[in-house]
Amino acid sequence: MLSAMEGVKTPFAGIINDFKGRRKCYKQDWLAAFHSGVRILAPTLYIFIASALPVIAFGEQLSRETDRSLGIAESLASTAICGIIHSVFGGQPLLIVGVAEPTIIMYTYLHSFSKGRPELGQKLYLAWAGWVCVWTSVLLILLAMLNACNIISRFTRIAGELFGMLITVLFIQEAVKGLLGEFLVPKSEDPRLEMYQFQWRYTNGLLAVIFSFGLLYTALKSRRARSWRYGFRWMRGFIGDYGTLLMLVLWSAFSFTVPKDLPQGVPRRLELPLPWDSESLYHWTVVKDMGKVPPLYILAALIPAIMIAGLYFFDHCVSAQMAQQKEFNLKNPPAYHYDIFILGIMTLICGLLGLPPSNGVIPQSPMHTKSLAVLKRQQMRKKMVQKAKECMKAKASNSEIYGKMQDASSVVKELENLKEAVMKAGDGGGDTKGKKFDPEVHIEDHLPVRVNEQRVSNLLQSILVGLLILAVPVLRMIPTSVLWGYFTYMAVDSLPGNQFWERLLLLFITPGRRFKVLEGVHASFMEIVPYKSIVMFTLFQLLYFLICYGVTWIPVGGILFPLPFFILIAIRQYILPKLFDPSHLQVLDSSEYEEMAGAPQRNPSFGFNGELRETHNTPMSSVEISEDEFYDAEILDEITTSRGELKLRTVSVKEDRSQMSYLVCTLDTLSELNTLRKPQSKSTKMFRGRRSKQKKDGEREDD
Repeated sequence: MLSAMEGVKTPFAGIINDFKGRRKCYKQDWLAAFHSGVRILAPTLYIFIASALPVIAFGEQLSRETDRSLGIAESLASTAICGIIHSVFGGQPLLIVGVAEPTIIMYTYLHSFSKGRPELGQKLYLAWAGWVCVWTSVLLILLAMLNACNIISRFTRIAGELFGMLITVLFIQEAVKGLLGEFLVPKSEDPRLEMYQFQWRYTNGLLAVIFSFGLLYTALKSRRARSWRYGFRWMRGFIGDYGTLLMLVLWSAFSFTVPKDLPQGVPRRLELPLPWDSESLYHWTVVKDMGKVPPLYILAALIPAIMIAGLYFFDHCVSAQMAQQKEFNLKNPPAYHYDIFILGIMTLICGLLGLPPSNGVIPQSPMHTKSLAVLKRQQMRKKMVQKAKECMKAKASNSEIYGKMQDASSVVKELENLKEAVMKAGDGGGDTKGKKFDPEVHIEDHLPVRVNEQRVSNLLQSILVGLLILAVPVLRMIPTSVLWGYFTYMAVDSLPGNQFWERLLLLFITPGRRFKVLEGVHASFMEIVPYKSIVMFTLFQLLYFLICYGVTWIPVGGILFPLPFFILIAIRQYILPKLFDPSHLQVLDSSEYEEMAGAPQRNPSFGFNGELRETHNTPMSSVEISEDEFYDAEILDEITTSRGELKLRTVSVKEDRSQMSYLVCTLDTLSELNTLRKPQSKSTKMFRGRRSKQKKDGEREDD
């Protein structure tokens, strides 16, 4: 997808090409949803919950940071309006937009700057922010016109993981600030009120700790409900999809069970005005005050606009990449340039309406694509691989191999491309020229994930987010402490899959116990890159992260916090290759999340449905797969990280690493691959020899 953009150089060419490509499938984007019928409602509700909860949390944070100039209602309105615009007119309809943490950070800095200037003050804060949005819109449209999306490939994993870690730390920081604030008297409140007396503040704080940590624990547990051993499939799936919402409702309801002797206001709950109150209606007419902003400050608005435009450009493009990862095998073309153009239009609309702008969000975007994916081919793949292996052992012809695989499948249409690959393998034709037929590779390539590409689910979830504005009386029942728990949940849940975090943990493992990491599924760099290089690269990332985090603490200059991420592009391209071996750097900064299987194999005596096999040599075709225990959503959970990134697993270490990757199937029994396993490289054998020695040393250490 990205390679197709590299040749686009003429101004407007990227936007025009994207528009023409998406216009051809626009009608189908709507028809595909209607053909699905009521089944489209399940992913709609799923992504609505995933989109609405963070917006409510960010809205409460924005309300506190801007002295209630903006809040939950405005955040919901922006998410709904931009979501509707993007779902109808946008290029990639799978991309989810919403108010995100970077927007909250930038609007907080804008408020601090405006409040400290008598020419602006609290009164003209939204008007000046509107001018910032106008400049941001102009810059985004210029970026789209000049085909700037061609450079998005230069934002490598190191930039994405540092940015993700910064957001994670800011989530935790906000949760800690909020939790400590539960013990204090809020700003602009009368400390003489009964509920702000010491004993009741202390009581409120203790309740806040219980509610926040209670939500954190139960939400993390429900996140993996699909892999539970207990309960029916529908129950585990329901909890896995909507567990976070259920826990928020549960702990909010639990907050009403406190003794009635407590004064009103303990525990503290969300305070937000009704959408029809006068204070909620002002921002809709903020455009009238934009003319009152002094010309000097209109020009000065260009400085934060440059930072916001760069931040939105980066965040929006990465979200679009995550929503259309190549492993999802989307059939419709991407629209990076056109989507940035639409983002510029949406930012302008939000600025003129006095709303915080929305942009592409992670992990909601890849979560949306994943919720529309169909993965029933996993069961079919098992049978087909087994049939292909049996035919190869019998030295059958290519046509006989295809015939046996067709017998194992009930979906003939899925095999059209596979037939061509099998027949041409070894015959020097097509992409398989000079390659021997390998069932593990060819079947995986031609039985892709199927995604229902359409616009209706995005449109419906955006409308539902907008309708939440009318549910303000219900939202007022949510304790603020539950939101602090939700902030912590978002932070903790974002860490798995972040290799920067995994390498930080690796630094605390003693050499004698390092083999424990290699025994489980682990990142591929563990077996390819020397430990010294891993440590040096991780320390560089840590130092750079501390610099980025330190910038956010600068009172007004913190608005420049996106700047280090732009500088990192040059550092990655020109400096890091001189400090690290290029091959090692390629692995550590890989664009894909690669894993390797651990040393101990799964017990082959257990089948897919958990029943004990009679012998270790029971053929896979004889194992009955229980439909209740083996289903799409559970597999997709296992093969994706928390941020929605699909994992890849390498089967061996070779010089051409692009030929050794395939989509990980977590339910694969490793003993199946022993007969076709490729020889390992010399470096891997040496590394695993060291691993065996480390294991012995570790056992002596334990003794």
